[in-house]
Amino acid sequence: MSTWVLLRGLMREARHWGDFPQQLGQALGSKQLVTPNFAGNGQLSHLLSASNVPQMVQQIRRDVLAAGYPPPYHIVALSLGAMAATAWAQTFPQELAGTVLINTSLRPFSRFYQRLRPANYPRLLATLLRAKPLQFENTILDLSSNMLSREQRAQVLNDWRHFAQQNPVSKRNILRQLTAAMRFRAASHAPQVPLLLLAGETDRLVNVQCSKSVAQAWHCPIATHPQAGHDLPLDDAAWVVQQIVQWLATIPAHRAIP
Repeated sequence: MSTWVLLRGLMREARHWGDFPQQLGQALGSKQLVTPNFAGNGQLSHLLSASNVPQMVQQIRRDVLAAGYPPPYHIVALSLGAMAATAWAQTFPQELAGTVLINTSLRPFSRFYQRLRPANYPRLLATLLRAKPLQFENTILDLSSNMLSREQRAQVLNDWRHFAQQNPVSKRNILRQLTAAMRFRAASHAPQVPLLLLAGETDRLVNVQCSKSVAQAWHCPIATHPQAGHDLPLDDAAWVVQQIVQWLATIPAHRAIP
């Protein structure tokens, strides 16, 4: 039985998955599901973030193995986490049984203005430089989610504010994570790992064309949600789980690990 590794994105931590891990675990009937944090985030907020994606991969591989979970792994990864998953698949394909990339953006397949929509530059910059935790999390939620009710949004915002107060991400680590994302460049050829791309058609942070371009270049399946935003598992966790379960039925159940 392979372990499922869930990787979040920029400035986010394991708890930002909400109840998605529980929903995925129930659908898979698997208890081997782990949600590690990148250095600088969550319980590792006291550590210095890596300034490049390959270093992020090495840290996650080391931490997951040290926690008692040997390969093979399935990975579900969002945004910057999906960049790390891509690097992992390119460098250590023998360790992975399958990879799901959610709302990612990869050079050389997309332009810089597709990878982060220019309309967001002023608000994001002002938020990073001056905003208090509640304002900061409110901005991130505004930009990343489209489908929450007023009550759901209030609860999520309250949770996120608590996470930020408990494990704040330093401005230095934010800049290092941004640097890692900007530096990363994927190979032009697809990793030798089963892949699925998922994306929100109305993502306000990253143009959905970024995921479509990767799928076209790598000839891998993609499913897009007509209403969801950047944080697709937050907007519609059930849809994400459904897509993963359907995809699993189309790929080999086991991959050899030398």
